[in-house]
Amino acid sequence: MTDESPLKFPCEFPIKAMGEDSPGFEALVVDIIERHVPGEDRRQVRTRGSRNGRYLAVTVDIRATSRDQLDAIYRELSAHRRVVVAL
Repeated sequence: MTDESPLKFPCEFPIKAMGEDSPGFEALVVDIIERHVPGEDRRQVRTRGSRNGRYLAVTVDIRATSRDQLDAIYRELSAHRRVVVAL
């Protein structure tokens, strides 16, 4: 087994987090990601609500610089109580 990532860094990478559609959820996700990604490496933020309006998916396209950076983002997103899932 190898620890080598199939990704070649730096690369464009979408980070998606889903949670209840409540005030401030989009800002929460963006704030967490911005702690790990400089503003100029954040490309685009997209949101999509669920059919019933209960959940919100926030996708942030970033320029990822390393596997460690991605792991840190996913750890922090997954640990937050308002984030149901991070993809």
